[in-house]
Amino acid sequence: MTAVAATDAADTFRVGDRTFVSRLLVGTGKYRDLEQTRLAIEASGAEIVTVAIRRTNIGQTPGEPNLLEAVPPDRYTLLPNTAGCYSADEAIRTCRLARELLDGHSLVKLEVLGDPKTLYPDSFETLKAAEILVAEGFDVMVYTTDDPLLARRLEQAGCKAVMPLAAPIGSGLGIQNRYNIREIVEQAGVPVLVDAGVGTASDAAIAMELGCDGVLMNTAIAAARDPVRMAGAMKHAIIAGREAFLAGRMAPRRHASASSPETGYFFT
Repeated sequence: MTAVAATDAADTFRVGDRTFVSRLLVGTGKYRDLEQTRLAIEASGAEIVTVAIRRTNIGQTPGEPNLLEAVPPDRYTLLPNTAGCYSADEAIRTCRLARELLDGHSLVKLEVLGDPKTLYPDSFETLKAAEILVAEGFDVMVYTTDDPLLARRLEQAGCKAVMPLAAPIGSGLGIQNRYNIREIVEQAGVPVLVDAGVGTASDAAIAMELGCDGVLMNTAIAAARDPVRMAGAMKHAIIAGREAFLAGRMAPRRHASASSPETGYFFT
């Protein structure tokens, strides 16, 4: 059963003028080989697949393995990202290169890192790059900290989606600040997708239960003992978390509340 078949086709989300059913977005790094990449992405049911333009061959290096053979653009929506960029200028050049390599493709994931130890976003350079890319006609999905004020500024700059981190990239620590994520979700007028820090299926489900529109992950799947099986687990976690959010959880109580009736016993 595919992710599309396992979810409500009417429960979609939009990024710019594009509509998607699967709320799981996946990356393409750290897999053993392209075949494992292909199998894991298929198992995830993802429609959007992110590609690190500076680190991945998508045709710019003839004669080397081409990622597009495992992730064909006619089947997936490619999301070029600016991973590895440490300045607005680097990120802008990378997005322009992606547009050239992908025949005018405008959807990009912007990330501008602050330092190689934490891989935290550089907020100032990120906002600067976002404003320029939006002015150039890019549909920008932006990786950011979990600062609600910055998320608002990025949306005001014209970004089509904001993508706050749950925890540092590749850490697998899960969501460290649920309050901030919920604040970002409640104030946003564009999709909010948790990006970075997810470690296992329960982390993904929590992000969705908080009201996020989706989750982007790579290491949590690729670094698992069985990446293909983990990809399937993440697919189901996203669906379960979204269904729980839509259903509305019960109010937490401090004390017990019997689940069976307390009156009308047959015997006394």
